[in-house]
Amino acid sequence: MTDHTVILVIDDKKEHATATAEALEKVGYTCLVATSGKEGLQSIEAGEVDIVITDLIMHDVDGLQILKATKERLPDAEVILITGYGTVETAVDAMQRGAATYLLKPININHLRAEIAKLVEKQSLIRNNKELHKQLDEKFGLTGIIGNSAKIQKVLNVVKQISGTTATVLITGESGTGKELIAKTIHNNSPRKNRPMVVLNSAAIPENLLESELFGHEKGAFTGALYQRKGKFESAHHSTLFLDEIGDMPLSTQVKLLRVIEDGVITRIGSNEPIEVDVRLIAATNQDLEKLIKEGRFRNDLYFRINVVSLKLPPLRERIEDTALLIDAFLREYIQIHAKKISQISPDARKILYKYPWPGNIRELKNCIESMVVVSTNDILDVDDIPDHIFQRGQEASLSSGFAPGMTVEEAERELIKSTLTTVGGNREEAARMLGIGERTLYRKLDRYGLK
Repeated sequence: MTDHTVILVIDDKKEHATATAEALEKVGYTCLVATSGKEGLQSIEAGEVDIVITDLIMHDVDGLQILKATKERLPDAEVILITGYGTVETAVDAMQRGAATYLLKPININHLRAEIAKLVEKQSLIRNNKELHKQLDEKFGLTGIIGNSAKIQKVLNVVKQISGTTATVLITGESGTGKELIAKTIHNNSPRKNRPMVVLNSAAIPENLLESELFGHEKGAFTGALYQRKGKFESAHHSTLFLDEIGDMPLSTQVKLLRVIEDGVITRIGSNEPIEVDVRLIAATNQDLEKLIKEGRFRNDLYFRINVVSLKLPPLRERIEDTALLIDAFLREYIQIHAKKISQISPDARKILYKYPWPGNIRELKNCIESMVVVSTNDILDVDDIPDHIFQRGQEASLSSGFAPGMTVEEAERELIKSTLTTVGGNREEAARMLGIGERTLYRKLDRYGLK
């Protein structure tokens, strides 16, 4: 919209600046006029400018200085240079420094308006894109973390606060709750994001090879060491190292890890040469580390070193209101991956999925949706597509809802609506879809049963 675009016209010839501004105001733009380069710099410093039109040659401050100041103070603003024939080469150089375009004197006002319209459209697209990303971030979290529930939003608020720091983080939670995704989110929102995060699963590496994986080794350091090898700490220099399943790390390796965290120095196996490393450590486990400490299987001092910031991820059964969002997100993902023509999941199938307790958490739900997409031969996913063990247990949970013999039809309906709203986290649109009624009908029943 032109009425939201503010244009600053800078020309030390007052009549030129005024005439240009008046011609643009006639088509709805808001214009500011500066009759010297110095005055133009003051307007730029004050901000609130979308487009700058400046003469290239002026007595005090020239157009290149205006361009530089604009890009520093208002990086999203666009600059149009006005130049004479003798300075076209300089104007082209200015475009390489970030100017949007240049126009030759005398100005063709229709041409100027056309160029401004292009820039306004470009800025509108950029703003809309930023707003979309902002909305996605607010609705779905950071970098693909999906959820509106209070528990996951609490986690994300901490993630936003700590991502820009170098603090060591301990992420706990059941298997499948998304610990590695949270670690990636912290890394991708940190100053270290331009280097890849390095990942090591402590439980997946045999004990006799774990130290080599962490710290590296020299050629000939042990049988089978045919060449020198960097460890994960060296690979994560100036980046982030994510140690998954740290609760499974043997005590002998825990001692050496503690020393590296304290000193910032590693030594490859078979070497006496210390190597300094700058690594941000994020650890994760699905085990109770305090219990392991009492059992003598995890070092107390290491626990306090890695537990500078603690994040506990809730299981899916404690954030059931996010299930609908997750189902829809995974459905879109796997429809695209497997090139299937599927439009939706039936209400009956959703009821089963909502009632299933998901002991494997988000990972299990994701695998379930992929399985349903792959095996389905119809354009609507239905109960027949749900894996058998999930269908049986979900159906049992649905049948064991809070209904009792002797209930009136109205009491049963009230209980059904109430339990459905609980299942979908209060999402009335989703509740209406599950109940097979229109939203207006649902609203009337909510009012009737005092459930609003």
